[in-house]
Amino acid sequence: MIANLIVRRMVLGVITIWVMSALVFFGIEILPGDVADAILGQGATEETLHAIREELGLYRPAWVRYLDWLGGLLRGEVGEALGTGRSIAEMIGIRLPTTLTLGGLTAAIAVPLALSLGLIAAMYPGSLFDRAITFGTLIVISGPEFLIATLLVMLFAIELRWVPAVSYLSQDPTFQQIARAMFLPVMTLVFAVLAPMTRMTRSAVLNVMASPAIEMAILKGVPRMRIVLWHALPNAFAPIVNVIAINLAYLITGVVVVEVIFSFPGVAKLMVDGVQSRDIPVVQACAMLFCAIYIGFYILADVISIVSNPRLRHPK
Repeated sequence: MIANLIVRRMVLGVITIWVMSALVFFGIEILPGDVADAILGQGATEETLHAIREELGLYRPAWVRYLDWLGGLLRGEVGEALGTGRSIAEMIGIRLPTTLTLGGLTAAIAVPLALSLGLIAAMYPGSLFDRAITFGTLIVISGPEFLIATLLVMLFAIELRWVPAVSYLSQDPTFQQIARAMFLPVMTLVFAVLAPMTRMTRSAVLNVMASPAIEMAILKGVPRMRIVLWHALPNAFAPIVNVIAINLAYLITGVVVVEVIFSFPGVAKLMVDGVQSRDIPVVQACAMLFCAIYIGFYILADVISIVSNPRLRHPK
């Protein structure tokens, strides 16, 4: 049952990635200009533009170029950048550890903090702390990443001058330089995913606390902390893990915005630079990577939901 579910989800994921690749390719194709304009600039003559377009094969029909790219991807070849001729796999390989570090640090901070805040709010529902958490998370959810990033830059980079506004790293950075460069991007992403995970943790635990078994434990005088940690939390674990997986997938979109705002040298910044230069193979490769990660987290969330719920494992 679970194996069939995973296979079906993976098949749907592959179809989704294929549709996304077509949308990205033809979406960039209809933008004004092409990579030849980006390489040669505004002062280029028609003869030089024609020559470089002929060399790069830009006069071939768009669907032929897309099928060539798709065939190469199926063979495990992501191709070369049109603008520089460098291997796209090498370009992504250099920047991928930076993006993974950014996402990993965000998850390492946001997940334990969200669980702690949600559990404390559930232990004391209706208290001042609970109301503060509810109100604060609602405000954070309402703010997009670029607004959160702007406010953090104004506070920590402009007013306090603790960290730089742009995440620039030298050739051999020290630990302090890395920490200062990553502080604002990580904090922006933490705020972006912290609020929904905190609210879901609180909601899931309080939903279990309303069950007859928990009410009986409360009437017997069991300490509330013990009830929440040893009885309510294990039963609320499935929806909490589900929302954590979904929000970690949401980090993909947040990473794109944050890397552009802070000029963070990651894969998302590489993809945006590829869009600006109309370098379709670079954009395609980065988009497929992000799409695969995003769909992988959603498949994980679906599997966790079904495994943890007998009613979904054994539908009538």
